[in-house]
Amino acid sequence: MSAVCFFTGKKTSFGKRRAWRGQAISKGGFGLKPTGITPRTFKPNLQKVRAIVEGVPTQILVSAKAIKQGLVVKPLKRKYGYTRQQKAAAAKAH
Repeated sequence: MSAVCFFTGKKTSFGKRRAWRGQAISKGGFGLKPTGITPRTFKPNLQKVRAIVEGVPTQILVSAKAIKQGLVVKPLKRKYGYTRQQKAAAAKAH
């Protein structure tokens, strides 16, 4: 399972961390210069969630934004909570 959101496709992106050194020109210096430029990663807020995918409860990685948007449909926790229509749909899926 790679670190990619199932719904939005968010994944790790890459960038640089810059450390600035020197005194600003407005304060009488020669200006700020980037000194330590090191690579870094930006990781999405991924959560493991049990969700209904194609009618079957599955564990997937989902970004927190997708959960907030309501893209995740979670299964019921107890089987006796299903309605007659949901039972019929589940029977057809198997």
